[in-house]
Amino acid sequence: MRTIRKAVITAAGRGTRQFPATRTLQKEMLPLVDRDGITKPALQLLVEEAVEAGIEQIGIVVNPESEAGVRAYFGAITDEEASWESDKQLLYEQAERLQSLGERIVTIVQRQPLGLGHAVYLAKEFVGDEPFVMYLGDHVLLSHTAQNCTQQVLAIYQHTGGTLSAVRRTPEERVSLYGTLSGEPLTHLSHTLHVHTMIEKPSVEEARLRLCMKSLPEGIYYCFFGINVFTPRIFDCLERTITEGRTMKGEYQLTTAQQMLVEEGEYYACEIQGEALDIGIPQGYLEAQVALGLAGQYGEALKRWIQGRGGCE
Repeated sequence: MRTIRKAVITAAGRGTRQFPATRTLQKEMLPLVDRDGITKPALQLLVEEAVEAGIEQIGIVVNPESEAGVRAYFGAITDEEASWESDKQLLYEQAERLQSLGERIVTIVQRQPLGLGHAVYLAKEFVGDEPFVMYLGDHVLLSHTAQNCTQQVLAIYQHTGGTLSAVRRTPEERVSLYGTLSGEPLTHLSHTLHVHTMIEKPSVEEARLRLCMKSLPEGIYYCFFGINVFTPRIFDCLERTITEGRTMKGEYQLTTAQQMLVEEGEYYACEIQGEALDIGIPQGYLEAQVALGLAGQYGEALKRWIQGRGGCE
């Protein structure tokens, strides 16, 4: 089985649900205070997650307006920045870190907003004939174990091979927001299943009819987490989707190609210990910052602040 060296992050969406903050700033560049106390854009958190998991090269799919900003962010320190009267040690440490990350990054431009499936297809040349990890750029990943979320997924991939998607348990009232799947649990690998059905944003009624699993509590389903491992076969399916003009609301959906892979019979899913927080919506952005804050170096101080406001546990 080939070692996974590459990752693709989709970060070309216009971020309309976070307007007006995204009027001049890509949603994936919205800032968050990370667990180490450093303020970073959400995109950097994903890049660091990938590198920590052993990924060597990262293709970031951007739109024409955001490409220059992303490339500049992961570039060398500028003369103006070097002249700032601030904590020089911190400044140079972080600048060096960004440049190091930037050396692993290739930008891939999606010139028209034709959907997530189209965005992934544009990474075909970058990926080549290798398996790769794919991330949703507007998700912040927070592991509940010593391994980060990607490391957990790659550990399962060593046993399954093929296509593998991370999933999370989701209550039925939220399944209409996500791709949802069901399958047969593997007896030799806990929290992992062989996928046999996948539906993009099903209704509650459709989920109850087609996606229930005996291994899950009533009213709970498996929805996509935001990390996938694909083989180059995904590009064949995406090309077919695009050639046949199979769009939903004018966009090529990734799940259309994923469903083709399910029909071929070698699609797996795994539940990992962690959470994926969607910063593309205001509530998700707030949740991401609170979760990072509570898990980081300001956690105890933040808890006291919340409790001082009559807050929560």
